Amino acid sequence: MSPTPEKTLRPLSRFITTHNPEGKAIFSTTLPESMPVNPVPDGADFSLAYTSSRFPARLALDADIPEYAAYLEPGNSPGLVISTGSVCRIVDVPPGSLSPMHRTVSLDYGVVLEGVVELVLDSGETRTLHRGDVAVQRGTNHAWRNVTPPVVGEDGVERGQWARMLYVLLPAEEVEVGGRVLGEELAGMGVPRSK
Repeated sequence: MSPTPEKTLRPLSRFITTHNPEGKAIFSTTLPESMPVNPVPDGADFSLAYTSSRFPARLALDADIPEYAAYLEPGNSPGLVISTGSVCRIVDVPPGSLSPMHRTVSLDYGVVLEGVVELVLDSGETRTLHRGDVAVQRGTNHAWRNVTPPVVGEDGVERGQWARMLYVLLPAEEVEVGGRVLGEELAGMGVPRSK
């Protein structure tokens, strides 16, 4: 197997706003603007852009910022979903890779930012998403495959391209189909169970 091509996607930043004592909007300096990147076993890179632990979010006195900061601490990942709040995550997907099949108990909006990504359902159905396309994931078992066409470099060598997706995950009630509850399934994802 050939090595994964160098990631050419730019590093990510997130800019958190808050208020000064006069009520004017300013940028928070509580956390660095660069987002931490956490690799997962399938070769993808997860970046936790932001979270809220409550819904609706509690913004007064910047209460949400330390709640989010706590999830950035080693060993304290929220999993894929926070059952009482929201998660915004960016995922960089290596060329040709296929994530493990997984399900969350959430309503997810997945937006392709870079590349071409195939959404694979456990029924075998697929859809191909291009930049700007949105997948509305409603507690279904699914996987993601990077199908971005390779490019040929100046040296004539074909190189696979990374893809980048943005996900916003909101908690949902458990999905029940035919009297059976379909819960979270994370086998092989390399992330903790959702909190």
